[in-house]
Amino acid sequence: MEVDILDFVEQCRHLAKQALGKHAGEPASGGFARWKHVVLHCLRLEDDHSYRETPNRLKYMAEIRDVLGLDRDDLPDYSTIYKSFDRLEMWVWRALLRVSAQQHPQSGHAALDSTFFDRRSVSSYYRQRSGSNVQTLKVTTLIDRESLAVLDVHISARWKHDTKTGPQVVRRNADDLLSVAADKAFHNWITKYEFYALSVEPLILQRGSRPLTLGHNALIRTKGYSQRWMAETSYSTTKRLLGDAVRALGWYRQFREIVLMFAISNIEPLCEPLSP
Repeated sequence: MEVDILDFVEQCRHLAKQALGKHAGEPASGGFARWKHVVLHCLRLEDDHSYRETPNRLKYMAEIRDVLGLDRDDLPDYSTIYKSFDRLEMWVWRALLRVSAQQHPQSGHAALDSTFFDRRSVSSYYRQRSGSNVQTLKVTTLIDRESLAVLDVHISARWKHDTKTGPQVVRRNADDLLSVAADKAFHNWITKYEFYALSVEPLILQRGSRPLTLGHNALIRTKGYSQRWMAETSYSTTKRLLGDAVRALGWYRQFREIVLMFAISNIEPLCEPLSP
């Protein structure tokens, strides 16, 4: 979905200030407020520009500069924007993800699933120099089954088993959940026990072909498991619009980039679509 970029920036400004709270006006890099850097990074990914291109584009976008409170002759240098991505810690991007999800109706019924992002687009020379041979990042998400809002994200370079990452994501959001639908990869009795202990109903299919297992799976499907495909739709939308590969070099920057991508996928439906 192509959105009105001015409306997108205004939405990002509102949500960035909400996510940062009392820290919104604190300088992050180059003397510019933190919320402005957050919005600039949202704009950079949404418009698919490099760090060097972003300030150059802003010179010709007067309305965007007005929203950001930036003067044409006093724009942040590309290196300032680059460094701010290091200085803005992960909690900033997770807070942005959380408040962007809260703008959508919350049903309490979520889907738990995993996908992968490619990091081979990162320079092979850099990967060899840094001693990293990981080519794919595993991402586990919690998605509202009705609104498609991404509620939480877990990222791993070591490909932890779903039965390890799933409960961790659900645990962080248990107070807002009624049920969680997940495929067989997330099933074991420890996971189900923990979900029940958190007062979250696990709609997780079991492996096997015994009559008892088949009966259990049939019951789970009647309770809403069939809506688990909504997670696949969310992945498809995010990767189609923002790509399925990370561009940052350092692993910690890649983790932040993925969280920001899902936050943007939450923000885009709030914006006005471009007129045909």
